[in-house]
Amino acid sequence: MKKYSWEEFARLMGVEPQVLENKEARLLKKFVDEITWPTHCNYCQGLDLSNPNPVHHPSYELTPACNHDCIFCYSNVAVKLGKAPKPGYYGWDNPKAITVSQYGEPLLSPRIVEVNKMLRERFPEARLDLQTNGSLLTRELWEKLDFDIVMISLDAATREKHKMITNADTFDAVVNALRIVGEDKSVVSAVRTIFMPGINDEDIPKIAELAASLGIDEMFLQPLTIHELNVERLRKAGLDFERAESVREFLKVAMEAKKYIDVRISGCLLVQLKQMDPLTLFSVRRVAREVAPLVKRSKLEL
Repeated sequence: MKKYSWEEFARLMGVEPQVLENKEARLLKKFVDEITWPTHCNYCQGLDLSNPNPVHHPSYELTPACNHDCIFCYSNVAVKLGKAPKPGYYGWDNPKAITVSQYGEPLLSPRIVEVNKMLRERFPEARLDLQTNGSLLTRELWEKLDFDIVMISLDAATREKHKMITNADTFDAVVNALRIVGEDKSVVSAVRTIFMPGINDEDIPKIAELAASLGIDEMFLQPLTIHELNVERLRKAGLDFERAESVREFLKVAMEAKKYIDVRISGCLLVQLKQMDPLTLFSVRRVAREVAPLVKRSKLEL
C-alpha cells in the first residue's frame, strides 16, 4: 500500500493543505535571536547552560537600607525575613566582575567611595558595576567614583507613577542621575527596569525614550519576580499576575522599547529563550513566584 504524506492525503480528499503560521511567534523568535544580554551579564555563570547551579557575580554589600520602598523589591523582603546579607564581599578571589551592590541602596553608605577604591586596588582586573536607584547621585559624588558599568533603576515615566511604585518623591533626582552618567562616555550606562504588566507596561517604551535622550547606552529589562510578602502591594497597584508570567507579554514590551534604545534582557533568561522555537516562545510561561531571595555565594574577608 502506498504511503501518503499528510499534504498528499489532504489533496486526495479534495482539501488544499495549509501550514499553520503564527506571524507574532516568528517576530518574537527573530527578536530573541537578534538581541543580546546586558553588558553587566558578561562573565555571569548563568550564561552557561551546562552549569547546573549558576550563581550571580560576586557582590560587595554596603547596607540593606534603602531610601525607596518599592512595591516589588526583593531586598525589602530579605530584610523583613532576616535574610539580607551583612555588609561585606560575597564572592571569590580573582573575580571578573563585582557588583556594588545587590541589596539596599549603596549610595546611602558613607563608605561608598572608600569601598570603591578598595575594590579597585584589591581586584585591579575586575570589572566594577554599580547598581543604584540613582536618587542620591550628584555630580560631586560621581567625580569621586570609579565604576565601569552603572545601572540606575527606573520603573515609571512620570513623577506620580514613580512615587506610587517607590513610595518616594525622587523622580527628578533619578532622571538627573541618568543625565550625569549618560554624559560620561567612559562608562557603560544602563537604565534597569522591571516589567510589571498592569502597572508600568505602558511606561516602559517612554522610559526607553527618556533614557536614550539622556545618553544612556542600554535598557536592562527584567521580568518581575513576585515575592510572597509583596503580593498584596502588587495587587493593590494593579499588577496583572497572569501576564507577569507570560514570556510573550514580556518580549512584546521589550520589542516596543527597542524602537528607542538598545534593549537587553537578563542573560540567564535570554540563553534559554534562544533555544526555543517560535511557537514555544509564543506560549511559554515562567515561574515568577518566590518566597525569599538568597545569596548563594560565601562571604570572603578582604
